[in-house]
Amino acid sequence: MTLATLVLLGSFLGLGRWQWQRGEAKQEVWAEYRRDAAPMAPGTRGLDELPRFARVELRGRFAPERQFLLENRSHKGRPGYEVLTPFVTESGRWQLVNRGWLPFTGYRDRLPDLGEITPELTRITGRVDELPAAGLASGRAPPNLTQDWPRLTSFPTHSELQAVLGQKLERRILLMDPDLPGGHVREWQPPGLDPSRHFSYAIQWWGFAVVLLVLYFALNFRKVS
Repeated sequence: MTLATLVLLGSFLGLGRWQWQRGEAKQEVWAEYRRDAAPMAPGTRGLDELPRFARVELRGRFAPERQFLLENRSHKGRPGYEVLTPFVTESGRWQLVNRGWLPFTGYRDRLPDLGEITPELTRITGRVDELPAAGLASGRAPPNLTQDWPRLTSFPTHSELQAVLGQKLERRILLMDPDLPGGHVREWQPPGLDPSRHFSYAIQWWGFAVVLLVLYFALNFRKVS
């Protein structure tokens, strides 16, 4: 019993410490994400060369005739899509811009209205981010090569999107700022759990350690008496 208690106690304490450290690391990410930094102009650099979540300003034109709908993207528990629209910068770089979330219409053959955007010269701002990645390979579905635009896809890879567009494409995407026109629901936040959830899990593991000690001493005192 003593050996089992020591093993479990070490495991509970270690798991609690691990969750607490994850919470601290995530807290730093969220603080950086929420920092209202002025957008930078990347100049000749691509978004792949900038830090993740950096705020940037791009000038160029949307290419609304070739858009993607990311499936299996939920918002407040509701199923829907996220709209990826190509944006051609003044330097000629092709960049995918996430214009936000749209609800599922209830029918697979009825896609939502993506809204009107013109291919005129414009200025957009947003945050640099990675393409969403699936936890399981079975959740992925590359864009259909024969489907009309917009094309449905689920957790595509950069190479798959690039092949469909037929253009050299920046690996990272831009999350368009919520206050800009021409978008949909854009309540962006860093991926993963809220830092408070990690702290809560840490306290739970440490609570298990306390309960284990109480049970151990209670059982041993009962044997002695």
